[in-house]
Amino acid sequence: MTIKLVCIGKTDKKELEELIDIYSKRLQHYIKFELEIIPDLKKTKNLDESQQKSKEGELILSGVQNSDFLVLLDENGKQFSSETFSEYIQKRMNTGLKRLIFVIGGPYGFSEEVYKRADSKVSLSKMTFSHQMVRLFFTEQLYRAFTILKNEPYHHR
Repeated sequence: MTIKLVCIGKTDKKELEELIDIYSKRLQHYIKFELEIIPDLKKTKNLDESQQKSKEGELILSGVQNSDFLVLLDENGKQFSSETFSEYIQKRMNTGLKRLIFVIGGPYGFSEEVYKRADSKVSLSKMTFSHQMVRLFFTEQLYRAFTILKNEPYHHR
């Protein structure tokens, strides 16, 4: 199975990129992990919030296949502990999926089309984080999930 994280816009902070790279590389020991960055939209001054979400949604959905399991990282999604998130990942792997795709939306969230296509929603916290920080938190939690599944000492219970 491949796990893919799709994000809108590049990371501005080199330090964050380096940390995300560390966890992305660590994940390769467990699973094929891909990080896809969809470039920020150009000329958004003339677009309202709905139009911007719609255009970003088209870009997100253009890379999604019918057989993919699409999970939105969304503030209204289900919250997990690290242990239950690892179980969530294991359940998806047990179904024989080829691709499990997690998506971090743009500054205004997701379009209705993306919500309709989504198979699940996950929330990392009730708090609001920058989209760039969410990339780091998510990749670290995904790495942590695999260390839990393998009973490795990274996560202390």
